Amino acid sequence: QVQLVESGGGSVQAGGSLRLSCAASGYTYSSYCMGWFRQAPGKEHEGVTAIDSDGSTSYGDSVKGRFTISQDNAKNILYLQMNSLKPEDTAMYYCAASSIDYGGVPLRAEQYNYWGQGTQVTVSS
Repeated sequence: QVQLVESGGGSVQAGGSLRLSCAASGYTYSSYCMGWFRQAPGKEHEGVTAIDSDGSTSYGDSVKGRFTISQDNAKNILYLQMNSLKPEDTAMYYCAASSIDYGGVPLRAEQYNYWGQGTQVTVSS
């Protein structure tokens, strides 16, 4: 079955960097669209960034220019490089996979049908 396992979360001061990883297994990795989402306490899932099998990407407005998504198709690993972190980036970060072709690079949580367990990112001021 599809399994997504995130790692790399932690605590960092504002202005710092973190790199998250998501190890995928149980399916043909390169055929799915992959995304990163985050959820802060009391808020809904927010689409952070996504990448499709062709390498096309999309980013949420709040992270453009600071976060970069990438993937290693040979190793079935998805990455999220986060730079210039802000306290408002504090959230649980989730890796997600979509087996459905929406014709673009979706950033809505309901468009993803497989989810990891999440990794916490805390940014202090």
